[in-house]
Amino acid sequence: MAAKPNVFSNVLSPFAWRSRISRLATVLAGLWVLGTVLWSLIGLNAEALAGVGFTDPALYQEKSGYSLDGIGKVYMGREIAQVMGHQGAGWLERSGRASSEQPRRLVEALNLSPTDVVADIGAGTGYMSFRMTPFLPEGKVLAVDIQPEMVEILNYFKEERQVDNLDAILGNEQNPNLPEQSVDLVLMVDAYHEFEFPNEMMTGIVKALKPGGRVVLAEYRAENPLVMIKPLHKMTQKQVRKEMLKVGLVWKETKNLLPQQHLMFFEAA
Repeated sequence: MAAKPNVFSNVLSPFAWRSRISRLATVLAGLWVLGTVLWSLIGLNAEALAGVGFTDPALYQEKSGYSLDGIGKVYMGREIAQVMGHQGAGWLERSGRASSEQPRRLVEALNLSPTDVVADIGAGTGYMSFRMTPFLPEGKVLAVDIQPEMVEILNYFKEERQVDNLDAILGNEQNPNLPEQSVDLVLMVDAYHEFEFPNEMMTGIVKALKPGGRVVLAEYRAENPLVMIKPLHKMTQKQVRKEMLKVGLVWKETKNLLPQQHLMFFEAA
């Protein structure tokens, strides 16, 4: 009598399934890296996406065609990125950010004086703002954001953490709403590339600087295609320096101490 076929003979063992899933995950990860590199090389450059050079005497140009993560508006050859809304507040407070961005090293690199007044522009939830307040026992942080919801979050954290030397300020797309010659240092962490009116906003920031005041930008490195950030949310050093010079800020140094970001220091000419 012939043996009955084993109905389980074609069913993979748990080990085999795990092996297949592992291989699939490896392939998908490889495709993600390859796609990111190719995307950066062939289409992510803001000037290429914009399709225009900085030849128009107008301050801003409109980009024709589809914009990926951009607002269709070009400034000095760079398409401006979309603003991350308050719905992304959780991303700003993600647990892995401390290791991937090393904010402690960033704050220490600022060489803050105890009496400094620091403006954190695009402060969001205050991730960087609250890390600076302990260094300013006789100074303060002016945490500026253009979204009322973010300012509400800032005030909530301020009360919860019982921080006295932080003021949350509601700015707008063209003005940080800071008094003239009121701040010693302006910090922008992954924010500048989203300014809808960068020239107007930076003009207001420069006016807010005290004599000898500094401007510091942290931006993800667009020169590195392996930095896994959306292309328009990264900037090259060359582009940042060009745009800062436009408003009278002179590059002083770049500190290469962060894993993925440029940390660039400027002063008024």
